[in-house]
Amino acid sequence: MSHAPDKIRNVAVLGHRGTGKTSLTEALLFQSGAINRLGSVAEGTTVADYDDDEKRRGMSIAGALVHCEWNGRKINLIDAPGDPSFVADALGALRVVEGALFVLSGVMGVEVTTAKLWKRCDEQQLARVAFVNMLDRERADFESALSQMQAQLSENCVAISMPIGQEHDFRGIVDLLHMCAYEDPGDGSREPDAVPIPDDLKAQAEEWRDRLMDHVAEASDDLMERYLEGQQIAESELLDAFKDLVVNGKLFPVACGSGTKNIGARGLLDLIVDGLPSPARALKLHAHDKTHEDLELTPDGDGLAAYCFKTIADPHVGKISLLRVFSGAITADTPLYDERTHHREKVGQIFELQGKEHVAVREIGPGDIGAVPKLKEVRTGDVLADADKELEIDPVPLPEPVVAVAVEPKTRGDEEKMASALRRLGEEDPTLRLSRDEQTGELIVQGLSQMHVEVTVERVRRRFGVDMVTHPPRVPYLEAIRRKARAQGRYKKQTGGRGQFGDCHIELEPLAGHEGYQFEDKIVGGVIPQGFRPAVDKGIQESMQQGPLAGYPVVGVKVRLVDGSYHTVDSSEMAFKIAGSMAFKKAYSEADPVLLEPVMSVEITVPEEAVGDIIGDLNSRRGRPLGMEPAGGVTVIRAEVPMSEMLGYSPDLTSMTGGRGDYSMSLARYEEVPTHVAQKLVDQAQKEKELTKV
Repeated sequence: MSHAPDKIRNVAVLGHRGTGKTSLTEALLFQSGAINRLGSVAEGTTVADYDDDEKRRGMSIAGALVHCEWNGRKINLIDAPGDPSFVADALGALRVVEGALFVLSGVMGVEVTTAKLWKRCDEQQLARVAFVNMLDRERADFESALSQMQAQLSENCVAISMPIGQEHDFRGIVDLLHMCAYEDPGDGSREPDAVPIPDDLKAQAEEWRDRLMDHVAEASDDLMERYLEGQQIAESELLDAFKDLVVNGKLFPVACGSGTKNIGARGLLDLIVDGLPSPARALKLHAHDKTHEDLELTPDGDGLAAYCFKTIADPHVGKISLLRVFSGAITADTPLYDERTHHREKVGQIFELQGKEHVAVREIGPGDIGAVPKLKEVRTGDVLADADKELEIDPVPLPEPVVAVAVEPKTRGDEEKMASALRRLGEEDPTLRLSRDEQTGELIVQGLSQMHVEVTVERVRRRFGVDMVTHPPRVPYLEAIRRKARAQGRYKKQTGGRGQFGDCHIELEPLAGHEGYQFEDKIVGGVIPQGFRPAVDKGIQESMQQGPLAGYPVVGVKVRLVDGSYHTVDSSEMAFKIAGSMAFKKAYSEADPVLLEPVMSVEITVPEEAVGDIIGDLNSRRGRPLGMEPAGGVTVIRAEVPMSEMLGYSPDLTSMTGGRGDYSMSLARYEEVPTHVAQKLVDQAQKEKELTKV
């Protein structure tokens, strides 16, 4: 039986890598009774991190959907990866939830991914609660983490609990909303019922409670006036005001505890149920109809409207589509119409997911999240609705790939199998790109980091049985000329029968910006018949595909065909094609040829203390820093750097920033390669050419 929309809470669990999101999710499942044993990330026994790659690396790689029941509500939790390499699942989750649970490390405080995802939530006006985790670790400091949140995220971050003990002596929390305490039973059991606040913490708890009430009193002028006058305000009225502020994104409550010790889970479940909005109260997804007018999808709306926020490429079950239903319901006989492809999909089974476990259900009701396998044409970001709805939803803005590798199968003959596996993984992860480089002929896999690509290669091997070899892609250099030149191409071949003869004179000149190709026919008097002139052009263009300098394509050339001669019997299109190629190669060598390299526009986000190292490193890569600007505890550096110098940059950036930096880049333009670099490339091309001859 499905849950009513007002009895559902859809929550994305977000935060930087290593903050204990999965351990906290496990604690919530355990405390609610959804599971009987508290699993461990280190042991690979958690519900959410079930993939072999996740167990081996001890980190979340893909978003996991789990659920539990608490106080008569169903809570759907999407445990999203915190590593920037796998941010697509976190961004997709934000499209289908009404609230977010941010998890921060009590040791590290606010980190890069946390700040970036918080900003996304600001843009979507999403309700948020936060949990400062790992307070049992050495150097953990709840007050410091809270101060960072207020300074870097929002001044409306306010504590609703405080720790009992510190670091290794951490043993419980004080609930500032209800003025009670929860202490660690110490035997791995579920968190027990509330107990009185320890005497030595009562004064501090009252002080922290007053800070909380200062924020809550701002809910209305009337409440603020009575609060300032010292009037007694009913507990229920204060709690109602607190909930309204949280639901409307005006207050961000910060709880604390330890996921691995299951401290703070009970209060956090209460906070999710009582503080975050249900699908019935807050739906943030807007669509466009066929007239491009904005529509807000509501659970009591007419007909079906569902959104696919993630796909899973399962080698046994096939493709599994994770769907959020915004209106209507999906059952086994519901006709699904893909608004992108205009394809009708047939629903067979319907699942609730508990990590890797698939629990069959009758339907996915309005406001709920579930999974449907074997939807053939559906991919991440698709809208499923009634055939007459014609709904469109703006795509989720995703970061562009920054790391590229060339791939090929270890076993010859596995090319198609490899490409098919990569395409299926690309459906699962929209930040993974697959393309064929027309210039080099290489199959290129692009991802957000070196780790992203490594995980992809491992998944292709493990899931689909294809071993791949990777290597850095060839940089797509180009060749061009810097001055005018003229040359003759004369091809004459005499055999026993009919011979071959073609003769042409051409002029070359560079085009502005080293872009494009132009061919002008300036023949006067018919020295070359009209039918042979296109052959000259064709021969030149074929020669330009592999430039004489280093074998790279030639661009930015204007060619004039100015003179020539022919033989009435021996001339042919082939002869003039060869003559055109010969003329081009001669003129090209006299036209001051030069290599061009792609220059990338790079944006790097790093901690402030790493700026000096990053700038120095960019200079060593022939980069040109263009500017810097602070952005909430980090610095954004903009620069232009040759593509060849950015190969392998991801692990270097990780090393320089302790994993706290990330970057994006796009092609800015092509520029001439410095002479000393160009000579190395020419010498290398010559060696490869000689080896090929051997």
